[in-house]
Amino acid sequence: MTSVLFLDSDWRPLRVASWQRAISDLFSGKIEVLVYSKDKTIQGVTESYPMPSVVRVLRRFNRKKIAIKFSRLNIYSRDRFVCQYCGKRFMSEDLTFDHVNPRSKGGKTTWNNIVAACVPCNTQKADRTLAEAGMRLLRKPVKPDYLPVVSVRMSSSRIPAEWKDYWSGPLEA
Repeated sequence: MTSVLFLDSDWRPLRVASWQRAISDLFSGKIEVLVYSKDKTIQGVTESYPMPSVVRVLRRFNRKKIAIKFSRLNIYSRDRFVCQYCGKRFMSEDLTFDHVNPRSKGGKTTWNNIVAACVPCNTQKADRTLAEAGMRLLRKPVKPDYLPVVSVRMSSSRIPAEWKDYWSGPLEA
């Protein structure tokens, strides 16, 4: 799959998406193409077209407050994929979420009572309160004020040459 670097209206890296998304947005008038790939083309019925490599979104986004969806991925993202008990970073498939105050003791499934936890720490805490388990949290869980962002990281050796003038490092939260 060929990826395209999307810049926001202020020319800052926004996201990396598929070339199909870029073509759709181009024909919808949502983006402009800044750089075409030197060696990749899209084959049409009668001719081939250059593949977009870097595009810019034409409109500014209103940064309105939006309701943040409670989800497993957003919990992990809020906690930066770090177990809130041992402090180690994990891949999402190696994390669970834990009720700080267990459901059996009246704890609810809310932003303020759920944290990311690795399997060993979650097993150690089990169905006990922090005091009962003799464990401590790294940070108190709270509902975030912003939409958690999952970062895009690419090795500098894998960044396409066409992106070098626009890519200043990892896209991170």
